[in-house]
Amino acid sequence: MKLVTSEQMRAIDRHAIEQIGIPAVALMENAGRAIAEEVLAFCRLRREGRLPERPAETIRERHAGVSGGERVSAEEKTTAEHWLILVGKGNNGGDGLVCARHLADAGVQVSLLYAEEPERLGGEAGLQHNIAAALGLPGEAYTPGAVAAARSRGVTGIVDALLGTGAKGAPRGAYASLIREANESRLPIVAADIPSGLDADTGAVHDPCIQARITVSLAFLKAGLTQYPGAKAAGDVIVRYIGIPRALPPGFAAEAGVLLTEEALRGELGVDPSRRREADGHKGTYGHVLLAAGSLTMSGAGLLAAKAALRAGSGLVTWALPEALLPHVLGAVPELMLAPVGGAPEAGAWNAAAAPELLRLLAARDVLAVGPGLGRFPGEDGFLRAVWEGAPRPLVVDADALNILAAANGLAAWQRREAATILTPHPGEMARLAGLSTAEVQRDRIGLARRFALQHGVTLVLKGARTVVAAPDGRVFVNVTGHPGMATGGSGDVLTGLIAGLLAQGLNAVQAAAFGVYLHGLAGERAAAARTGNPASLLAGDIIEAL
Repeated sequence: MKLVTSEQMRAIDRHAIEQIGIPAVALMENAGRAIAEEVLAFCRLRREGRLPERPAETIRERHAGVSGGERVSAEEKTTAEHWLILVGKGNNGGDGLVCARHLADAGVQVSLLYAEEPERLGGEAGLQHNIAAALGLPGEAYTPGAVAAARSRGVTGIVDALLGTGAKGAPRGAYASLIREANESRLPIVAADIPSGLDADTGAVHDPCIQARITVSLAFLKAGLTQYPGAKAAGDVIVRYIGIPRALPPGFAAEAGVLLTEEALRGELGVDPSRRREADGHKGTYGHVLLAAGSLTMSGAGLLAAKAALRAGSGLVTWALPEALLPHVLGAVPELMLAPVGGAPEAGAWNAAAAPELLRLLAARDVLAVGPGLGRFPGEDGFLRAVWEGAPRPLVVDADALNILAAANGLAAWQRREAATILTPHPGEMARLAGLSTAEVQRDRIGLARRFALQHGVTLVLKGARTVVAAPDGRVFVNVTGHPGMATGGSGDVLTGLIAGLLAQGLNAVQAAAFGVYLHGLAGERAAAARTGNPASLLAGDIIEAL
């Protein structure tokens, strides 16, 4: 599923209208009908008592009449429903007016509430207003308290068709008042294309912003709907195609990215999600991971990463660790090979002398992962720089290794590696790497990840809810698997081992990072589901067992 920015969407619209020849009014008709179908689907679930208590914040796509899509017909009449359509002056408002007409045709009572005097609507939106007026659909211009008054008249839901993807900044005037009143009504809200007040590109939410139960994203998925806090404001997102070809026009790069699904893994990345094995394969067939991780007080991080690399399917895993730590972890994971390095002057800690030994070990192995539980130590800059510059194999950098990078003036001061490099920061680590605040990182996760990966020639995994994977060639992938219970110590260490294990099996850096993130989230979902009494008690080790 492609993600687009607001600028891309405008260009795609123009291409469809001016180059392909699809009339704008036809696209608006299809858009409004799609929104109406999703409102009717919601009404049916509510009528049948099958409506979840709150949205699951999922993203899916469907067509009318296919995969559960609703057709507007006399059979769908629901006279108990009364929906208030909030109408802005742009094309988003026009979509809402078409939606109102189709709802009325289906037997739903509708009322139109215009943010501005309806005579101000122009273009296709003005045409739709004229049609609505000719059909006698009741409507009025907004006055304070109008939404509460409508609710007192029995309104059961709201369609937000106020502001589309072209709106910038915080809503003002009547638009801001309408949004606040709609949220305060506690009525379910279906947003047309994007919740009014949400940044379509970044997922930032302005004050105020519609809090939707459902968002019907038209033609393509808008990037801002995939990132929090926008994802929460959008509720359940349903992508509906409206006549614009699903394939991007020639020359239109999907700058915002691709949603990570099984289909995307196969089609966009050439990855087989089944992880099938050849009948004549052996441990040497599936690669050998070298892991540099752990210290006396954080040995668990190394154990988790090493075990995850094995569960990823790597044929062999060697855990390089400080010599003084060895007696404490012997036998903890019998399948692991242990390699003590650098007789540390401080018990259980790393030191700069370990780098040459690590590189010698790497000569007979396929990938190196460094960082989980590494700790900070004297000579850390020299240690990591020697590994960074001397490792001829793919390198996965996580946790304290990222902090060492950031402390040494960031990647700008480090030479670009020839072998593939994957960085796996959480938002705080990303902030240190980029010289930003964590809030600034979270404000534009997709854009920042893409720029950073392009600038430094690395594959970047920006962790968190809806993890972003950015490739050094500008491609971006957004993951939607996962569970809130995964917010626990060690979860990131598991991901590092998983990605390293996939790299060792021959996947390239972007494939391994994207597939690893996808599998990690999927395993987290399974682990949480197994803990039906309390998913919040999920541990990082549970994720490994669910791989």
